[in-house]
Amino acid sequence: MVRTHSLGFSRIGNKRKLKFALEKYWKGTITEQQLQNTATDVRAENRKRHAILDFTPVGYFSLYDHVLDTSILVGNIPKRVKERGGSTLDQYFRFARGRSVDDRGDHGVAAGEMTKWFDTNYHYIVPEFNGDTEFSLQDEYYLLQIKEALRDTQNVKPVVLGPVSYLYLGKSKDGSDSLSLLEKILPIYVEFLEKISAKGIEWVQIDEPILVMELSQKWQSAFEKVYDAFSKLAAPKLLLTSYFGRLHHNKNLAVNLPVSGLHLDAVRGFQDIQNITSSFYHSDKILSLGVLDGRNVWKSDLNTLLDTLEPIHASLQDRLWIAPSCSLLHVPISLSFETNMDPVILSWLAFGEEKLQELKILAQALNSGRESVIDALQDNKRAIESRLTADRIHSITVKKAVSKITADFGKRKSAFNKRKQIQRRTLSLPLYPTTTIGSFPQTNDIRQARRAHKLQTIDDNAYREIIKNNIQDAIKRQTDIGLDVLVHGEAERNDMVEYFGEKLEGFVFSQSGWVQSYGSRYVKPPIIFGDISRPRPMTIEWSTYAKSLTKKPLKGMLTGPITILNWSFVRDDQPRHVTANQIALAIRDEVLDLERAGISIIQIDEPALREGLPLHKSEWQQYLDWAVNAFCISANGVQDNTQIHTHMCYSEFNDIIETIAKMDADVITIETSRSHMELLQVFKNFKYLNDIGPGVYDIHSPNIPSVEHMVGLIEKAEKHISAKQLWINPDCGLKTRQWIEVTPALKAMVKTAKILRQK
Repeated sequence: MVRTHSLGFSRIGNKRKLKFALEKYWKGTITEQQLQNTATDVRAENRKRHAILDFTPVGYFSLYDHVLDTSILVGNIPKRVKERGGSTLDQYFRFARGRSVDDRGDHGVAAGEMTKWFDTNYHYIVPEFNGDTEFSLQDEYYLLQIKEALRDTQNVKPVVLGPVSYLYLGKSKDGSDSLSLLEKILPIYVEFLEKISAKGIEWVQIDEPILVMELSQKWQSAFEKVYDAFSKLAAPKLLLTSYFGRLHHNKNLAVNLPVSGLHLDAVRGFQDIQNITSSFYHSDKILSLGVLDGRNVWKSDLNTLLDTLEPIHASLQDRLWIAPSCSLLHVPISLSFETNMDPVILSWLAFGEEKLQELKILAQALNSGRESVIDALQDNKRAIESRLTADRIHSITVKKAVSKITADFGKRKSAFNKRKQIQRRTLSLPLYPTTTIGSFPQTNDIRQARRAHKLQTIDDNAYREIIKNNIQDAIKRQTDIGLDVLVHGEAERNDMVEYFGEKLEGFVFSQSGWVQSYGSRYVKPPIIFGDISRPRPMTIEWSTYAKSLTKKPLKGMLTGPITILNWSFVRDDQPRHVTANQIALAIRDEVLDLERAGISIIQIDEPALREGLPLHKSEWQQYLDWAVNAFCISANGVQDNTQIHTHMCYSEFNDIIETIAKMDADVITIETSRSHMELLQVFKNFKYLNDIGPGVYDIHSPNIPSVEHMVGLIEKAEKHISAKQLWINPDCGLKTRQWIEVTPALKAMVKTAKILRQK
């Protein structure tokens, strides 16, 4: 009998209940116990959903981030966080945000560095190491979740991030080799597994996602050492889990490790299935195939999947398990909350709950024959065929426009040095110009107005007046603070991708399709179902209105084609680069309209550019070529006196700096405050000619940065970059912060620029 399981699930709860509980807790309006009660409710909801499977995952739940949870589990909390005291939960949030509940009213401490979880839009808190790091098991919260689950079912499968991946994904703060800590952390995991076994648990899922990456020999050897040690334990059985891609040259390593089972991403790693499956024919190991896409929302073609799975099942029998390709953290919870979507498009989709149902259908078909689920299979076939043949997916006009793209679309008229001279004359900006990344606090008034407008309880004119008032307020605040380049504040935008998707053809939207980005920050990705075009201007009205309120330069704010692509659920019936070019042409039209409207600075955000990198370097160049080309198509039709900015955040850029240079943006702003300007080390050896704004203010923390701190960061930057190239700006947009935090931080930023100019 084939068995079913999942690697994890959304932890945000129905109606985003965890988000609201967290934010109330941080404000001090609910107690820790009330927060934990909400967490208990969310876990209970998810166990009910998993009751249709053979195993219920436990331990994937997190109040903020599962990698941070692993740091807590192994007792790896930075000294600066520990020495402030407080409960474990205080230290947890202090590491995540720079401030815990007990730290309200002061400046907190530096938050942990945050970066992307592989090639997803999920962010994790980077573990910190040094040569004398010590570990100790702190498993109370984890064991509580196991105890909780065992009340409902005995088929509990704990989930934990493996020690090799944990060390690999962390960062040494003193230059020491994080792998040197393996001898210290290994006994902690052994102790943890023994305690789980004592609970009567048969299987533990141990995630080692770095197996899909290019690993040096020393990291491969680390796997052999760790799993040889684990194999000496009498129990539990280990399911070694990889996801997000193929095993490539780690295939033999993974297959031969002494574990009881191996999970393979059979969506992104489909090419591995035949070879790896054949190696299991003469083994006693379990093979788990992740056959449903855990990162996209389209229904799976169950009949085609059965064509693949039936011969494998015939050979492996009960040694075959099936699951989603990865944790369902990356897709929304359930279609049951969607009551307004086009029913035809709705019939093409499967969110997390529906993917669990698909697993159940597949398992029954494999165990009892297709006839036992014939109605479900026929319904699935109709939905798949309906999508493939739908007229609304294709546009002849869009396809013709894409076919006419030439190399000239991606080229500026003059080189940067000439453009800079022209822009300096027309913009008259001082040394160290100050600006923000684009968005300002989304207050309750703004959210309520947007909600009322969607519900049609206020009309277009009333809503427009509210937005105008907020733009007026944003311009006045920036003027009073003394910023050099202003923005309109984006009061009208719910999300930097969703806003544009709503104004483009080829997108559809969910009501409750929330996905976690980090902490309590959730996004509702648009769904790209068809060819994309721009029927009318998207931002001109608000940008030109803001421009009319000031004599200072004003930036038009757009989201770039690659970020729109990577932060949407993308159609899977054509290559991604084709969809990217369609979006690029739509953004290009908007850029040219902004220029014609007299907007002389246009920012095209691409925070997700690096996120889309394949996990194997051998595949990078192909992606980078078409991704950068799409950005250049969108940006480079303008005249020399129009200054193009782009923004990127929370990713490592050092290894793609040459590609970033090819984007040829006049100004690039990047995150550097959490990483203390470490990203700028690349400029020691690479001469970057264009202007750059290394973020000096970490907007993901409630901490208000000091002038001294920001001056110090820019002085670090000046070791590698000329003062004439530097801009002063925050790390990212300010929509998630409050004005009470934003105003003093921006004032300090402006003061920083004045001090630097005097120096």
